[in-house]
Amino acid sequence: MRVLWRAARYLRPYLKYALAALAALILVNLANLAVPQLVRWLIDRGLRPLNMTAVWQAVAGLLVVALVRGVFNFLQGYWSEIASQGVAFDLRNALFAKIQSLSFSYHDQAQTGRLMTRMTSDVETIRIFFGRGLVWLLGSLFMVVGAVVLLFRMNASLAWRVMFVVPVILGLFTFMVRRLMPISRRIQQELATLNTILHENILGARLVRAFAREDTERERFAAQNQILLEQHLTWVRWFTRILPLIFFTTNLAIVLVLWWGGQEHLAGRLTVGELVAFIGYLQFLTMPILNIGMVSNLMARAAASAQRVFEILDAETEVKEKPDAIPLPPIKGRVEFDHVYFRYPGSDRDVLHDITFVAEPGEIVAILGETGSGKSTIINLIPRFYDVTAGAVRIDGYDVRDVTLDSLRRQIGIVLQEPILFSGTIRENIAYGKPDATMEEIIAAAKAAQAHDFIMQLPQGYDTVIGERGVGLSGGQKQRIAIARALLVDPRILILDDSTSAVDAETEHRILQALDRLMEGRTSFVIAQRIATVQRAHKILLLHEGRLVAQGTHAELLHRSPLYVEILASQFGVRPWEVAPAAAQSSTPQPSDAEASSQS
Repeated sequence: MRVLWRAARYLRPYLKYALAALAALILVNLANLAVPQLVRWLIDRGLRPLNMTAVWQAVAGLLVVALVRGVFNFLQGYWSEIASQGVAFDLRNALFAKIQSLSFSYHDQAQTGRLMTRMTSDVETIRIFFGRGLVWLLGSLFMVVGAVVLLFRMNASLAWRVMFVVPVILGLFTFMVRRLMPISRRIQQELATLNTILHENILGARLVRAFAREDTERERFAAQNQILLEQHLTWVRWFTRILPLIFFTTNLAIVLVLWWGGQEHLAGRLTVGELVAFIGYLQFLTMPILNIGMVSNLMARAAASAQRVFEILDAETEVKEKPDAIPLPPIKGRVEFDHVYFRYPGSDRDVLHDITFVAEPGEIVAILGETGSGKSTIINLIPRFYDVTAGAVRIDGYDVRDVTLDSLRRQIGIVLQEPILFSGTIRENIAYGKPDATMEEIIAAAKAAQAHDFIMQLPQGYDTVIGERGVGLSGGQKQRIAIARALLVDPRILILDDSTSAVDAETEHRILQALDRLMEGRTSFVIAQRIATVQRAHKILLLHEGRLVAQGTHAELLHRSPLYVEILASQFGVRPWEVAPAAAQSSTPQPSDAEASSQS
């Protein structure tokens, strides 16, 4: 109930619609409560004495009741739908905003399919409860109270005899809800797992076919689908076991009323019309209780969904702005790592150890190292995708933790290793970081990224609509659009995470020529897998097992670092005997990697 009460806060902006829906439902219930009295009037005042005036009065009253029920049933549904859709609207917005603000460490562990399930299925379950269930619950409680009052007013002795039905039915529903709530929670969890499998297979469709794993993936999906089916069937089995007991109890009460009521009628204490009305109110008593049971099941599912939704909304954001964070003024691009240590949340070991270096404005810094040495981690700390465990990252002397995230990241351009494009036009994708860019600016950025020529060959040029994740474009074309997108924002710091790995040598040469001009006045960090990128860097950072073991230019590291020579040979295909002699040309003893790092 606590989690549902918390979810009910999202109903506050739409409270007037919820209250209007409740008022409409109460009017419908009042009209329903009038029906047995009209039937009593029809029997006792019209049919028995053959009084057509009373018959017509009863018929007119029933017609008015039908009209009232029709109008206010429509209004109740309309207003409750407005309120529930508003709750779903706000919940989806809150979830999306929270997911956008969560740190990369959360997304490193979260499964996309599970997040999608919470954004869709769980929110929809909550919406249905607040749109229908809550109003039905309150309306049914009103109906129960009204029916009980009228039963006792008509014949208190008979009413006391049939009141056993209330605790029996409530007890059965309580038992049912306790059984169904954990099953409902498991259903949502298994649905999330199924959505994860579906999402992975849609994204990896080509890989599945490339390895001829269609049958295996179908079996994996079918197995999970079977688990979900079994959970649903378990839910249905419990529901269908208890529901007949409820109907049996209700019908038993009606039989007893007919028995006892018949005796009351024969004794002259109860008319036929009153007996019929009494049975009607008894049904009005049991049917709302049945509705309460149905709503209780819906409540159980909504509570399970709300708990899963609030798990996201309550998730801690690792990277937070300080309350007194200041906007980062326009920067020159000096980047300093001051004894930086870093470990990923939940890990028990550092992936960066005591990293210290300075990149001056306008320098091109290449980062080299074996797989897992920490190259990508370093560039992720600059825009503060993660926070350092110890030490500091400074830009123009400002600790990145002391400035607002928006002002920091707007001055940094990033091209990821795997280019991400959105559904839309090429123009919209290039202008993603600067939506108000003019067409001339977009074309200039595309030309600089060597993308203009192939764009103009497309059917609609810059207005060509590309599919999800850039479907229809080659890897090199997507990479050049991503580079144009980064260049358009005119960043002071440029981060290229292996940004030319997906293009051929000729295209890379053209891109690097353009970047030579565009990197002037910008500090650029490059994770590259080609020797040309390394040779042109002003500074090379050599990482080994999370430690900065050497730094310097290409020529300096050839003389200083055997590890650098080894990496050139292994990663760039440069034969050791072509680079090793260069180190031997030095007439002075060469320091070790650690000493070189210290001297640097």
